[in-house]
Amino acid sequence: MASAAEQMAANLSWGSFGKAKELQQRIWFTLGLLIVYRIGTFIPVPGIDAALFRQFFEQNQGGVGGMLNMFTGGAIGNMAIFTLGIMPYISASIIVQLLSAMVPQLEQLKKEGEQGRKKINQYTRYGTVLLALVQSYAIAAGLEGQGLATDPGLFFRASVMITLVGGTMFLMWLGEQITARGIGNGISLIIYVGIIAGLPLALAQFFEAGRTQVLSTPMVIGVLLMVVAVIAFIVFIERSLRKVHIQYPKRQVGNKVYGGESSHLPIKLNPAGVIPAIFASTLLLLPTTLSAFAGPDSSGWVSTVAAYMGRGQALYMIFFAAMIIFFAYFYTFNVSFKTEDVADNLKKQGGFVPGIRPGAKTAEYLDYVLNRLLAVGGLYLAAVCLLPEFLIARSSIPFYFGGTSVLIVVSVTMDTINQVQSHMLAHQYESLIEKSKLRGKNRAKARGRR
Repeated sequence: MASAAEQMAANLSWGSFGKAKELQQRIWFTLGLLIVYRIGTFIPVPGIDAALFRQFFEQNQGGVGGMLNMFTGGAIGNMAIFTLGIMPYISASIIVQLLSAMVPQLEQLKKEGEQGRKKINQYTRYGTVLLALVQSYAIAAGLEGQGLATDPGLFFRASVMITLVGGTMFLMWLGEQITARGIGNGISLIIYVGIIAGLPLALAQFFEAGRTQVLSTPMVIGVLLMVVAVIAFIVFIERSLRKVHIQYPKRQVGNKVYGGESSHLPIKLNPAGVIPAIFASTLLLLPTTLSAFAGPDSSGWVSTVAAYMGRGQALYMIFFAAMIIFFAYFYTFNVSFKTEDVADNLKKQGGFVPGIRPGAKTAEYLDYVLNRLLAVGGLYLAAVCLLPEFLIARSSIPFYFGGTSVLIVVSVTMDTINQVQSHMLAHQYESLIEKSKLRGKNRAKARGRR
């Protein structure tokens, strides 16, 4: 027997979408801000020799440069004001969340509700500015070292740093506005739009490589089949649930008996979603960003990073898989599914897991279930992100066919569809409540006339 919410979800149609005016406004608002983001990826940083930079980027786009360009929506290829993208904000979020699990003061802030969350967000913004300053200075110095600046000097470095840091902070604000006033998932949507924007050109280059026999026909067909199989696998896993049985006791109020119902607590096989892949990619791109803009006479740790942490290298693969699995556990237990909070909420509502005592024992049981799910979910994320990487590192396949980009596109698409459906369901509930109020008023008027 389907629930009322499931029945309403099954009845969603374009007619109901046309009536949801607030949802339409949210969608148009989101599209407008995303268009602003795309325009910003074409506005260049002042003081750059465009012709020389284009040659420099074409020589480096096969490695780290191409990967960075994919995550920034092509901004690096144009050396635009959004060259740093949203990555400093994501890196700062990772650092603050890690510190929240280790520093008692930050952990206490997380328990203070809305006020504590605002303070943690403020610390994240400070960390974003600091990281953006470091990365922008490295890029400015690298541009000077490569001879790409038209007028090198202190003024050039200051202008590049101010422009890039301002672009990152503006993108952070755009993401927050999309989350609050749009359809949600603002940061993920910015990364998603950047990947989608470069997909047509990547497909054209891929088919051109097949036409000119740079890639054989079986290779082209095999890659397309691999992408379709990866998409189907991601959809299957992301929709997989572990339903924990919940029982509610009966209670009597007057002559009526309430409760005695049973329900399920749904836990996704991958509760962290696409966040671990984004976090791991961001941290790996921090050192490689510096090495990409280092001068040709660089030595020491910069050249070592470039040699051993390049895409397709064994050390890169090991670090990538380890960080994906780590962040899958860390993000789930600290952000997306806190077992202690879930157990407390069930206890307050009178619910319990059959055979498990409410409170601490329920939290331990949920920890046990989550650990088993994440053992599979973490390996799934690592496999999806790494398996296509081996093929890409050894052939002329675009970065956009990699596991990380496919995972981001599919997961964000599914999350956005769910957000739209939830807004449409809320609109239906509101319309039903308004109709019931009108019916009550009409009945009261009819009784008054009688």
